[in-house]
Amino acid sequence: MASISTYTSYLTVNRDIKGSLATVADQSSVAKDTAYYKQKIGEVKTVDEFLGDYRLYSYAMKAYGLEQMTYGKAFMRKVLESDLNDKSSFANSLTDKRYLQFAEAFNFQGDKKVAQNTAQATSVTDAYKASFASEQTSIKTENTYFAAQIGKVTDIDSLVNNTQLRTYMLDAVGLDSDFVSKSYLKQVLTSDLSDPNSVANQAKNPAWKKLTAAFNFNSDGTINGTIQTADQTEDLNLDYVYNKSTFPSDLLADSNKRYWDKHIASATSAKDLTSDSRMVDYIKTAFDLNPTMLASSVASLMSSVTFATTYGNTKLLDYFNFETDGSLASGNTAQTAAQTTDVDTLYKAAFSKDQSTAMNDAVTNYEKRVVGFTSINDFLVSNKKDDDKKNDNVTEVWDVALRAFGIDPDEVSQSELKRVLTSDVNDKKSYVNSLKDDRFVALNKAFNFTRDGKVKAPVLAQSESISDKYAADYASYKIRSLTGTAKDAATKKADTEIDYFKSKMESVTNVKDLLSDTRATNFIMEANGIDPKSVAPADLKKMFESDLSDPKSYVNTLEDEKFAQIVASFNFDAKGNLTADAERGAQQRGAVLETTNQYTRQTLEEQQGDKNAGVRLALYFERMAPTISSPYGFLSDDALFQFFKTTFNLPTSIANMDVTKQAELVKSHIDVTKLQDPDYVGKLLKRFTALYDVQNNASKSPTLSILTGGASISADTLLAVAQLKSGQ
Repeated sequence: MASISTYTSYLTVNRDIKGSLATVADQSSVAKDTAYYKQKIGEVKTVDEFLGDYRLYSYAMKAYGLEQMTYGKAFMRKVLESDLNDKSSFANSLTDKRYLQFAEAFNFQGDKKVAQNTAQATSVTDAYKASFASEQTSIKTENTYFAAQIGKVTDIDSLVNNTQLRTYMLDAVGLDSDFVSKSYLKQVLTSDLSDPNSVANQAKNPAWKKLTAAFNFNSDGTINGTIQTADQTEDLNLDYVYNKSTFPSDLLADSNKRYWDKHIASATSAKDLTSDSRMVDYIKTAFDLNPTMLASSVASLMSSVTFATTYGNTKLLDYFNFETDGSLASGNTAQTAAQTTDVDTLYKAAFSKDQSTAMNDAVTNYEKRVVGFTSINDFLVSNKKDDDKKNDNVTEVWDVALRAFGIDPDEVSQSELKRVLTSDVNDKKSYVNSLKDDRFVALNKAFNFTRDGKVKAPVLAQSESISDKYAADYASYKIRSLTGTAKDAATKKADTEIDYFKSKMESVTNVKDLLSDTRATNFIMEANGIDPKSVAPADLKKMFESDLSDPKSYVNTLEDEKFAQIVASFNFDAKGNLTADAERGAQQRGAVLETTNQYTRQTLEEQQGDKNAGVRLALYFERMAPTISSPYGFLSDDALFQFFKTTFNLPTSIANMDVTKQAELVKSHIDVTKLQDPDYVGKLLKRFTALYDVQNNASKSPTLSILTGGASISADTLLAVAQLKSGQ
């Protein structure tokens, strides 16, 4: 009875490769070893622990085709401890790329531990910048509401009982509405300011008198005429903008100008003018004076030639009309209309300069400091100015972070903030979740602190080590077989896409975010050697919605197991949200799945090899073909080199040729650019199996009998056929 040909045996296994693999996976020894690996690998944290568990270590070595090197633990330690981002590292320098693939499957060093990654920091600073626009909008909204409603107030109760109006007027004069009772407020608003014993006059804070003066209530809370004149409403509006603004906005600049223009006209002396701190601030900004200068010194600069000359700044004398003693001569005003206009112009220019730098300085200071944080304590003591900055007013670090999430620094103590940032947001009973405040939860997620205050690696959509592997595979896919300027251009373009993908992985928070970005999903497909056009978006969505633990789920029933590995390589839970559970110990779950799949495949090939070594070589080539990007891929892999020699009936002695000559020989027989084409690979496999049977007892090959019509075929003829280029 004639034996089955190598090609027939190969087809028997490969036609239903998924079924063949399932059969092997169900074998008792394979199932037990795989179960052990899945159970234990998550507990391994160090290289020593991994190498110390022979069952785990040998399983992984076999999975990556390195079974014969299992004895070389010292060698493999160097492989596993290599910095894969360093092209000169040990693993990267080895010719046999199986070692690099092995190293890529593990991440003993873990992802980089940082208080914030770039995406987190950018998210905070973007929210910080956006908060200013929101602040202006809020102030304008409140101003509009007050102006529209105040005329409808008919008595004191209708004002005090309106929460929004009550809060507005208290905020306008700098009082905290949370600590003011309605009854006391009524007493203030109905106070007689001409009576020194009235409630408003007896209050220590002058803001209460200012509030009383802003309204026209009778002692019984009634109103004669209007509750406010237009002038009073405007004054309260200007005060509200001033007290509620926390940065130099356009709204504040306009409000300050209106305030200056209104009050400069009524100033009776330099001392009178500088008794108003807001007016003093306006002058200091307009004339670039030291913010700490005393109000009395500012008054002297506006009036005293002697003082101004001694101080070295006589500029203010030209803009004010005060006498040497600071008084005004009869009939004079503090400023002419032209002088007021000129000061307004100076103020606007100086204010705009401050406005453009204030936010940028705060963001720069934040970004500079946060990258150096190594613990929660660094963050908590970070409220100090940058020694390199001359501007002592630069916004402090945690003020930026708190403002980004709408949190007032006075709202939370340092100890409370520490508890917020070190809470486990995934624990429903944690401190941050007990606050029932989304702002603090968002703040917690913006930083990466452990419970003991140390920094940790952030949970990303894809772990850095996996993204690095994707990047390397993507680059290889895009530049395969290219040379010269074409390769340089492709490399540059690939680098751009790699940077984009890695940045995207820092900001993606769920599956929906990922799948909505075609640029990112195309990258994922190409990194795995898959044409993006061959995968419909709807099918990709179904893959990511699949339950990886269910063998009957959509992604697990696909013929190509690579899709399940892709889904598993992302750190999403069953609901499509980020989870830290996808990475346990030294391997992310996608790498675990890849390892166990490869172990099953290696076992299948090994078992087939026990029956027919040619089938094993055929299966191996079929698996590796898409990854071969140059002729050297055949030269660096003994099994592939054997496949090549057999396929083209080449003598063993070619191994003694110069490596460059060997590469040229491979190139002359195989078009490497077509190795991802199944039809082309199929032709090579047919040629290999035919020649393999010839070289290993051809007379028993039914395939050859069919090809030759039962007649014998000479070795010379077979050699001539084998040496034809594969494309012919």
